Amino acid sequence: MSKIHDLTPVEVAARMKIGGVEVIDVREPGEYAAERIHGALLFPLSSFDPHALPKNVDLIFQCGTGKRSAMAVARCQAAGLKHTAHLAGGLQAWKAEGLPTIAIDPATGKPREK
Repeated sequence: MSKIHDLTPVEVAARMKIGGVEVIDVREPGEYAAERIHGALLFPLSSFDPHALPKNVDLIFQCGTGKRSAMAVARCQAAGLKHTAHLAGGLQAWKAEGLPTIAIDPATGKPREK
């Protein structure tokens, strides 16, 4: 099995800015709806199918703290896929770096940048 590559929030943000990468959020739909990284795609770990992931693009897995995203990488590798990268520390680390998220405004129900 390949090594899991821990990427920092700054590294993930830089790779997203350059392009050619998809961030895969493996949290549950309620967590994703409440707050997420802009542009992240939802593939919950509870129903995770590595073969349903986007093809021909680098993937970086992300969750709340980094535990579930590391599990998603391991599942991909067990399925014979070459994905290795995840956001170490997850959304918590992303927010600690002051990077933007999208959240639901409880007053209006509309998405807002944080």
